[in-house]
Amino acid sequence: MTTTDRTLHRQAALTAGRPAPHVPPRQKLAHVIKSDDEAIAIAKELAREFAVGSAERDRERRLPLAEIERFSQSGLWAITVPKQYGGAEVSAVTLAEVTAIISAADGSIGQIPQNHFYMVEALRLAGSEEQKKHYFQRVLDGDRLGNAFTEIGTKTPVDYKTHFVDRDGKLLLNGQKFYSTGSLFAHIIVAVAKGPDERVNIVFIDRSTAGLNLIDDWTSFGQRTTGSGSVTFDDVEITPFQVVDQQGVFERPTTMGPFAQIIHAAVQVGIARGALSETVSYVRAHARPFFELDIEHGYEDPHTIHLVGDVAIRVHAADALLARAGRILDEATASPNEKTVAAASIAVAEVKALGTEVAQLASTKLIELGGARSTLESFGLDRFWRNARTHSLHDPVRWKYHHIGNFYLNGTLPPRHGAI
Repeated sequence: MTTTDRTLHRQAALTAGRPAPHVPPRQKLAHVIKSDDEAIAIAKELAREFAVGSAERDRERRLPLAEIERFSQSGLWAITVPKQYGGAEVSAVTLAEVTAIISAADGSIGQIPQNHFYMVEALRLAGSEEQKKHYFQRVLDGDRLGNAFTEIGTKTPVDYKTHFVDRDGKLLLNGQKFYSTGSLFAHIIVAVAKGPDERVNIVFIDRSTAGLNLIDDWTSFGQRTTGSGSVTFDDVEITPFQVVDQQGVFERPTTMGPFAQIIHAAVQVGIARGALSETVSYVRAHARPFFELDIEHGYEDPHTIHLVGDVAIRVHAADALLARAGRILDEATASPNEKTVAAASIAVAEVKALGTEVAQLASTKLIELGGARSTLESFGLDRFWRNARTHSLHDPVRWKYHHIGNFYLNGTLPPRHGAI
């Protein structure tokens, strides 16, 4: 990409969106969580806070800046840091449950740390000892990582034009990203880029680095406040210390793929939980009975009772699959090989597939059982369906059914990448 091309791309993105909000350097150290139980307890406390104002934030497209600061300062963003580096190193079961708890309150906030956790895991698997010590400590202190992975205009989502080269003794990175969830809230932007050898790397770049531009141009109808817009890099100077070889974690059996995906699955399960809870609350408070029935309240309608029961069964099935996938993933993390990693990938794919279906079903039934009044903008109940549908497009669920079926029917191990 020429200098002129880069300038035009950056100008086009700025025209379509707004400059990124100011995120000051961290002012104080975050709380350090010590156990799985503490993580769950704090997640439940925060979920109660985040649920208040969720509909309003969605309606106004108001970025949850204060909520994200509260979230990371609580210590929850550091719960996967290994114990030997001072973290809680919680189980995958706990990480998934924390994500689902937060996502039930606000699907956007639940998704925002997904890539942060991914990059912490990439450091664990591929970082040097010096990189681990440095970046794990920053995460424990409360710094947030935001992704700049995917590009628009390439043949597939895993083709990358963003690259860095050695020019006059300096490593300079250039490119443009979109779908950069969490970047607007981050202290460190982590970019996927090819190096001079064409290998795929992740590069850790401080937010204030010259040539890095964040743009608030995310206009999706769902997950509106994830800050998933554009990031541009214009001769951003980096050092080898900031570069981690991501390609290597998929060239051998590691749990990188199922680890990334179980968090996405938990977002869907959480949205389903939230939609079911909202259905019960709304129907009991507002739904009117059909005039053919001789009853006083809408919640006495036998068809409504049946449908709520059906949704509840499916949500609880997704809950069970999420916990099961976490246990299998924990086993694979402890003993990674081709078979254990494949089993984890399939287990996670199963809950992602079911969770995606259930989130859309639960959010649809919320409107159906709520009745015409439930569509009023003041309630904001449509956000559950919009969030579930938008987030479901992160990677194609139809391919999960293919890999699951091929595994059980033909014994074919799934490919190793981050989208199974």
